[in-house]
Amino acid sequence: MKRIILSIAAISLLIVSCKNSQVSKQESSQKSVVKSNIANEQLMNKVQKDALKYFWDYAEPNSMLGRERYHEDNIYPDNDKHVVTTGGSGFGLATILVGVERGFIPRKDAVKRLTTMMDFLAKADRHKGAWSHWINGETGKTVPFGKKDNGGDLVETAFLTTGIIQVREYFKNGNAEEKALAKKCDELWKGIQWNWYTKGGEKVLYWHWSPEYQWEMNFPLQGYNECLITYILAASSPTYSIDAETYYKGWTRNGTYISDKEKYGLPMYVKHNGAEEYGGPLFWTQYSYIGLDPTNLSDKLINNYFDLNKNQVLIDYKYCVENPKGWKGYGPNYWGLTAGYSRNKDGSVGYDAHFPQNDHGVITPTAALSSFPYTPKESMDFLRFIYTQKPEFIGSAGPYDATSINYNNWTTPRYLAIDQGTIAPMIENYRTGFLWKLFMNAPEIQQGLKKLSFKSEKYNIK
Repeated sequence: MKRIILSIAAISLLIVSCKNSQVSKQESSQKSVVKSNIANEQLMNKVQKDALKYFWDYAEPNSMLGRERYHEDNIYPDNDKHVVTTGGSGFGLATILVGVERGFIPRKDAVKRLTTMMDFLAKADRHKGAWSHWINGETGKTVPFGKKDNGGDLVETAFLTTGIIQVREYFKNGNAEEKALAKKCDELWKGIQWNWYTKGGEKVLYWHWSPEYQWEMNFPLQGYNECLITYILAASSPTYSIDAETYYKGWTRNGTYISDKEKYGLPMYVKHNGAEEYGGPLFWTQYSYIGLDPTNLSDKLINNYFDLNKNQVLIDYKYCVENPKGWKGYGPNYWGLTAGYSRNKDGSVGYDAHFPQNDHGVITPTAALSSFPYTPKESMDFLRFIYTQKPEFIGSAGPYDATSINYNNWTTPRYLAIDQGTIAPMIENYRTGFLWKLFMNAPEIQQGLKKLSFKSEKYNIK
């Protein structure tokens, strides 16, 4: 499901019609009761291992990439089981690496699986090197996300590319099979024409380009939202790079995206597109930071990206604790607003971008769980509560995508790749920094960050 695009003026809502599942329902007996005295480390292991199932057990069977969605309730869009999602698959690559590193899956099996995925991506439709948002996992053909959204999606491609680079870095010094995998990853990364997406040299990147509709989608990437990593990768490309001026004129809006506003006494630092009072959905603190380590990371305008993200999460947390709308259940153990499945007024399942200014009483578990690096105590409180006190919110691949205590413990037994895919990586970045180290130490990323005047003592970027 495409992330909700938050413009300065408005929020576009995408309602998902779900029917006719081809996936067999998982029996409720598969749900395990977690004892309340489980240790924190065991609990983090469990949720990471559970989230891995989405990409390991429920992958699209031909491409082995991440399905757009997986439903346990047999309500499924027509022919959807073969639709794979580009960005969510990037998060899936990172999740699989966590699985290898933690011993959840055999290394040799992962190499075989990842090789299949890279071979598929090499043959799939590409649009000036970029992949489309959705791809048919059987044929490799573009699946239109919308009538004019039938070409390259640079942001989804960026999320996928982060995972591809992490896979390359993890296996590049391995055995012959692993080195061959790393070489495939390198070739895919170098084939993306990032600078094409400046629409003929404009000092800004554009989200979409279609061979049929060209630039008619007309969505420039301007901050602040989830798209920062797109500029980092575009500046880092050894083949089709953008310059620093494109970053500062385009992404930072000539520096005008800086904000001096506070909420709950916490500086916001930037103007969140369409959500300037409280900040946007929490996926803005996660998607770009699967690989980009915000710890003491700075550029010409932001002194510390970690503080920016931490404050956004804390504002969301404090809002949920304050609970101005009086939703039942909201509090220190049950919080977190982000985009995902939602509950429509008639009780049916929809899709919405939840954040304080668009709060409908629905808590999306990935919001708190993928915020571990910023709010470890608050995220652990949520993790412990949902696993030990709310087993009805847990399915075969971890917490379901949407929950609500307010609506009589309503949930939807469904998963989305982009939500389930950030859980294991961000928890691992909190635990060991594993994925951050892979990405930040990649030679091209180091050069790209330097080009954009980023600094990080941790990675010797000056």
